[in-house]
Amino acid sequence: MGCTIIGCGKQLPALDVPNEELTKLVDTSDEWISSRTGILSRRVCVGEGNVDLAEGAARQALGWADGGYSERKIAPEDIDLIIYSTITPDEVVPTCAAVLRRRLGLVNAAAFDMNAACSGFIYGLTIAETMMACSAPGAAGAAGRNPIRRALVVGGERLTRIVDWNDRNTCVLFGDGAGAAVVEWDERKPGILAWYIKNDDDDSNALTCPSAYDAPQPFTPEGIDADALQQADPGTAPIDAELDVTERVAAGAPRQALYMNGQKVFKFATSVMPAAIEEVLRRANLTIDDVQFIVPHQANLRIIKYAAKRMGLPLERFQVSIAHRGNSSSACIPMTLCDAYESGNIHPGDKVALVGFGGGFTSGAVLYEA
Repeated sequence: MGCTIIGCGKQLPALDVPNEELTKLVDTSDEWISSRTGILSRRVCVGEGNVDLAEGAARQALGWADGGYSERKIAPEDIDLIIYSTITPDEVVPTCAAVLRRRLGLVNAAAFDMNAACSGFIYGLTIAETMMACSAPGAAGAAGRNPIRRALVVGGERLTRIVDWNDRNTCVLFGDGAGAAVVEWDERKPGILAWYIKNDDDDSNALTCPSAYDAPQPFTPEGIDADALQQADPGTAPIDAELDVTERVAAGAPRQALYMNGQKVFKFATSVMPAAIEEVLRRANLTIDDVQFIVPHQANLRIIKYAAKRMGLPLERFQVSIAHRGNSSSACIPMTLCDAYESGNIHPGDKVALVGFGGGFTSGAVLYEA
């Protein structure tokens, strides 16, 4: 018995920005971007919010709207949990999950946001599976827990609002979008066979983005000082120093913007992708030959190709959807999973591996039977 994926959906913003358009902002070219990343264009929100995209993806996953994949239509009251992974929420309070719950009328759902960067959807699935397993009928202590039978797991991002559009090394990589999956506890199906999550310290600050809270603070070490309202928050200085962004911010770069050392992230990603798949297979007592399809995080086509070569697999065993989206952080894997179902690349009974990596550093994989 297990936690099974019974629906998935995706939603992209209306605006498509091809590589050539970015030459208006930075010294780049379509050839420079596409040859290094596999990206030809990306979608960018103009007027759409994070939850707007997530709502569209969720409606498909729930079987309420055309598109995506859904085994059947799910009644609003039958969703018990919403897990919303994002690094770019529309607001601090209420959470994106709470706003989505209200919009969809999921009246019985507990709802919360989480952040594991680009691995967020992987982490979200592991949380949903764990909560379902420990509240399943017959599980030890189940009577004292919320009974979670169905969950909506979302990855939604408006990543382009934390991009420095003067930095050609990062601005060409990212896009916006949202993906969602409905998972159900079904004792008749294997569902999730194994999962694996891991954190490695990002000792060199290869991928960072400080927060930029702007409410004035009337405090000094001595107490309240009205004049302090006109000064920068002194609490940001040690954070900036720890993340190695002090000089960059002092030079005029936006504080709340993604900074990435591409070479170090590439080295990390190409190492942990195969390692995560190998470990999740070991835990399931299976081999790579038992896996029909792999759905990876879409950060860079070169990373996917490198991982495929390292594992001795043809690229055709991987769903590749980066060309017209770019990297949309935690939205990548659920949107790419939706593509795999819509393209007919996943069939009932197939064993499928989802694998991700991201800031923190985070990484992980989920192996399930479709």
